[in-house]
Amino acid sequence: MRGEKVLVVDDSPTELMAVTAALQARGFRTVTAADGEEALRMAVSERPRVIVLDVIMPKKNGYQVCRQLKAGEETKDIPVLLLTSKGQECDRFWGLKQGADEYLTKPFAADELASAVARHAS
Repeated sequence: MRGEKVLVVDDSPTELMAVTAALQARGFRTVTAADGEEALRMAVSERPRVIVLDVIMPKKNGYQVCRQLKAGEETKDIPVLLLTSKGQECDRFWGLKQGADEYLTKPFAADELASAVARHAS
């Protein structure tokens, strides 16, 4: 869905830039957050169509943020895509158990990421 707003959350400025550039190049509008607490605030204030969320972050990790988003009345219906360097099967299992709609690993392919976002934005 071109033009849809996506919240991208990552504490690494390099990763944040790579993800936003990949999504913007494919027509998505992006807003960003650098930690879990900021992500929770922005999910409510920005009302993104999809959230792309890192797992390993300061303050609150992606699993904690995902659980809170899925438990929140205003945010429970926003699809959450975990995008992380944690690539073990147990990590994927745990991420999906926290309520994530999809679990993707870094390094990511820009087209795969954009396809996943588009799938969940529709």
